[in-house]
Amino acid sequence: MIRVILNGKRALDETFRDAVMQLRSEGVEIGVRVTWEYGDAIRFVKEASCEGVEKVVIAGGDGSVNEAVNGLMRLPKAQRPKLSILPMGTANDFATACELPVLPLEALRLAVEGESYAVDVVQANDRYFINVASSGFGAQIVADTPPSLKNFLGGGAYTLSAVIRALGYTAHEGRLIADGLDVEGKTIAGVVCNGRQAGGGQMLAPNAYIDDGLLDIVIILEFPVTDLGEVIAEMLDYEHSGTYVKRFQKRWVESIPKTKSAVNLDGEPYSAKSIRFEIRHKEIELLLPKGCPVLKDSGL
Repeated sequence: MIRVILNGKRALDETFRDAVMQLRSEGVEIGVRVTWEYGDAIRFVKEASCEGVEKVVIAGGDGSVNEAVNGLMRLPKAQRPKLSILPMGTANDFATACELPVLPLEALRLAVEGESYAVDVVQANDRYFINVASSGFGAQIVADTPPSLKNFLGGGAYTLSAVIRALGYTAHEGRLIADGLDVEGKTIAGVVCNGRQAGGGQMLAPNAYIDDGLLDIVIILEFPVTDLGEVIAEMLDYEHSGTYVKRFQKRWVESIPKTKSAVNLDGEPYSAKSIRFEIRHKEIELLLPKGCPVLKDSGL
């Protein structure tokens, strides 16, 4: 039995309806729930678990996936249905990095016939996310880089937008603590990654895996305009930490800003005086294609 949780914005999608009808004609038992407001997906995940549904398909964007993950993590591990994703949002960053099918029929067939893998989830205080958390001007870039600029510059749009904002952005003072790490100073951006990309295809942590038990952390320290060239080079060097762009892999990290700051968890706003990010290793079962590039233990 499969339960699809469909973002209400896509309720009239004919391709989706045709895919559901096709699978039903083949004898697949599929139920559909449509969300109206935040919290519906969490409630529908719990409902599916209580009714013994084996697989839940979240049909929507990164925000919908985030809500479904939070719903799953509220349940005891043994009672969590397997999760599948039908990408129907604007960016679909997590699904894209996982190389999930974008056509509804193909995505639903993966849910029916595919193999599930145990993957990591990140806990941020009392919330959860599966892809990327961003803070500082980085959170604004992810949301605000114009599509026309992305199309013109490709992957460089994120970098250019970052540099433009950094030159006029006020750095925030704070402290970052982790196992073997204690950094204090002024930063202008930070990301905590389980997945690899955000902002509509902008690569942040190309070496990240969603089943390795590690967070990929990137912070950008305050820098003078005269060192702009060095900052750009460091942002494009994904393999090393530099003078201003620092990269770490940790199982947990705590961010303690001097003033309360906002972050985005998979694009969803969250605010707290301090945030402890901690990997929850292989907490949920996610249906993924064979050879999925973000799996370290894909069993090829």
